[in-house]
Amino acid sequence: MPRSPGLTTVTAVYDALVLAGGAARRLGGVDKPQLEVDGATLLDRAVAAAGDAGTVIVVGPRQPVAAAVTWCREDPPGGGPVAAVAAGLQHTSADVVLVLAADLPWIAPAVPALVAALADADVALLVDPSGRVNYLAAAWQRPAIVAAIAEVGRVQGAAMGSVVARARRPALVPDTGGWGRDCDTWDDLTRARNRDTSEGAP
Repeated sequence: MPRSPGLTTVTAVYDALVLAGGAARRLGGVDKPQLEVDGATLLDRAVAAAGDAGTVIVVGPRQPVAAAVTWCREDPPGGGPVAAVAAGLQHTSADVVLVLAADLPWIAPAVPALVAALADADVALLVDPSGRVNYLAAAWQRPAIVAAIAEVGRVQGAAMGSVVARARRPALVPDTGGWGRDCDTWDDLTRARNRDTSEGAP
């Protein structure tokens, strides 16, 4: 995959999907999107990161959120990220779709670079210094993600990597600030809460 240049500003019109319906098994099943980092819930931070979107769709159970969003659920609930994206896409209309997990408290600075990287790609994905690609920190050309999900077929239980693998022109956006670090465990959450500005936190 080609690597994109560094951070820039958002110029494209986009809609955003925030996936907030996971089971949080490694956190004992707590309501993960409502956990707080730096005075705001994980969900509020993810929604705020997509603040330039025309529409923000939260895929998951209705819950407190500070901004105006559109709600939807995958059918049946708990069908996994591909099922959630497929459900959310029905509420989008922009040519560009941002896809974010709801547990990325520091993702905001990466959003402009992900959207900008689509100038030469069908999908742009955040990649950390170790080479780990985050499939749920991505921007897509809408026709590309619709076609990729159609090729996958059965969305319930499908892996997001199977959708990305069908993208014809992927690009990687280097995560130089730890923006894609998620909160899957209590240790992850503690690290997020203890993060300081020297690590690139906004």
